[in-house]
Amino acid sequence: MTPTTEPGVVDCGEATCIIGAGPGGLSAARALKAQGLPYEQFERHHDVGGLWDMDNPGSPIYESAHFISSRDLSGFMGFPMPKHFPDYPSHRQILSYVRSFADAYCLRGAIRLGTGVNQIRKDAAGHWVVELSDGSRRRYKAIVCATGCNWDPNLPTFKGEFAGELRHSVTYRSGDEFRGKRVLVVGAGNSGADIACDAATHADRAFISVRRGYHFIPKHIFGMPADEFGESGPHLPLWLARPVFTGLLRLITGDLTRLGLPKPDHRLFESHPLMNSQLLHHLQHGNIAVKPDISHLDGRAVVFKDGSREEVDLVLCATGYRWSCRYAAEYFEWKGGRPQLYLSMFSRDHRNLFGIGYLENNSSAYKLFDTQAFMIAAYLRAQRDRDASAARFDQLIQHDQPDLSGGIRFVDSPRHAVYIDAHSFKTYLRKLRARMGWNELSESFYDRVKVAPSAAALSPQAPVREVVSHG
Repeated sequence: MTPTTEPGVVDCGEATCIIGAGPGGLSAARALKAQGLPYEQFERHHDVGGLWDMDNPGSPIYESAHFISSRDLSGFMGFPMPKHFPDYPSHRQILSYVRSFADAYCLRGAIRLGTGVNQIRKDAAGHWVVELSDGSRRRYKAIVCATGCNWDPNLPTFKGEFAGELRHSVTYRSGDEFRGKRVLVVGAGNSGADIACDAATHADRAFISVRRGYHFIPKHIFGMPADEFGESGPHLPLWLARPVFTGLLRLITGDLTRLGLPKPDHRLFESHPLMNSQLLHHLQHGNIAVKPDISHLDGRAVVFKDGSREEVDLVLCATGYRWSCRYAAEYFEWKGGRPQLYLSMFSRDHRNLFGIGYLENNSSAYKLFDTQAFMIAAYLRAQRDRDASAARFDQLIQHDQPDLSGGIRFVDSPRHAVYIDAHSFKTYLRKLRARMGWNELSESFYDRVKVAPSAAALSPQAPVREVVSHG
């Protein structure tokens, strides 16, 4: 590498910079490596795994956290989760799996651990200058932002004053924190439902505050993981799938309003469902009670919008995360707190600025990460090879406006503004790959960059290596 004309900046030539070594960043690294493209990768933590490493500062993971998609449908392409994992692996098993993925594809050598990114900026030539946490600066052809969406907690403000403890769920780790307390969990997303179950088990008294009704999908249907059940048959058109699955859920769970839950204000599939069976169990047994939205706080009490009030010691807000990307925020167009990206990954305004994981969907994430990573790598390879498809794809980035909803009218909320139907997304990308003449993504595509993992490679404590490039 040779210095650029800009003093103090190391020119990395045609290399891509991947920021983050969680599942999305590792997927990007494998795709670039498989295409023979040079890259360097930076991770602020001391090991790979992203948010699944509970020791990673700011991780939202808690002791009872498990995957909400099933083992056999959730792994990276060509690298299934081990069969000895349960249907819904624990966070420790997922972390072990992600790290074994990095070792199986020899990805650690290109990662500089313990090095974060302070900021990026675009230079006059259209390349990207990255300022690292050690103060050094490096220049790249492309940037892949793969630092995820669950690091900036969204803590709401409430009217009134509270004499107890109020905090965000990012600070929560174990149900032992609830012992001897009256606990209110605010928010009924999948994490909120999990934590509410911990409160139901450990707290003196437990409540969950919900603003709206949700469709509950049990984790198992007829003994099968719910997503496997949904995938095992033909892909039904929406007009048929909705009444079939609505009727099936009604048969399995019954009328949930009898448990105090609000009736959903939307039809099935129009919002992210709750994948939880335990919360219904605890509601049925009186271990937790449902409360409406909060009106205000009053000393040791929480007053709800129906006029009821409860004395509580702890209000824990499982109210999600803001989709911030501080080191690159000025280069994204933000709308409703979400970056506006073509196919949820390509910047329309800045060439070779990409994101992986900036999407909401109704499927497991890792294969979608692989699909995104493959598209980015294929596009960069077309640029390198001066293939005409790169210019054609540039035009698509600027003007293509695909409908990836699958015919579903999602609820009007910031979260669902970038929500995609996974089947429609994968189908559209498959058509684009054929149109561009790019290699088809398959389970065997990555075989040539995989090595047999050794016993040492499967260890969660892997050695730190220096940055290298693949070309």
